[in-house]
Amino acid sequence: MKIRTLITVRGKVQGVSFRYFTGHQAQALGVTGWVRNLPDGRVEGCFEGDEAAVTSLVNWCGHGPPEARVEQLSVSHREYLGEFRGFLITG
Repeated sequence: MKIRTLITVRGKVQGVSFRYFTGHQAQALGVTGWVRNLPDGRVEGCFEGDEAAVTSLVNWCGHGPPEARVEQLSVSHREYLGEFRGFLITG
């Protein structure tokens, strides 16, 4: 089953390559979507793909790369749209 999940990560998640490593994990898992920094210091992402792969990526975002300190991970599920061709790292 294909799913779409939105995440917001709070903590020390900017300036620690969180987006880069999220993109690397997404590509390894075959997940499409995007990840970006928010002006308030959080990181936001939208992931689409097979349920197991998206769940694995979301779980990874719960701790992030070695230098990150995740304080809170917010997750919401949406209707799968299949709108992405790859994975984009922005902002």
